[in-house]
Amino acid sequence: QVQFVESGGGWVQPGGSLRLSCTASGFPLDDYAIAWVRQAPGKEREGVSCISSSSADSITFYGDSVKGRFTISRDNTKNTLYLQMNSLKPEDSAVYYCATPLWPCSQTDGFGETDWGSREYANWGQGTQVVVSS
Repeated sequence: QVQFVESGGGWVQPGGSLRLSCTASGFPLDDYAIAWVRQAPGKEREGVSCISSSSADSITFYGDSVKGRFTISRDNTKNTLYLQMNSLKPEDSAVYYCATPLWPCSQTDGFGETDWGSREYANWGQGTQVVVSS
């Protein structure tokens, strides 16, 4: 059974950093494209970052609002996906999920974060809460 477990969320002051983890079980993580998606209360779901499978060269993609601040990476030996989040802003506060997009990561190019946030995903984790506040 495919399962994701996210961790690493918490409270941080603006300008701070957090590293989220997403550990997969039931399948080798690098065989699939994996995305980080977030949702804040009362807001649309947003795509944050996407990494293609190893066979597709593990290319990374980011939403415009997080480019230059967030980094997605994957440790295949631990079957774990990470999201390093730096220079955090209050608007980054949300529940962060990892999930398997049912479309190629390359299809995020030129599309807004709420667009690819609203697309189909599979294998959602339970999410991890991030609060950025002073």
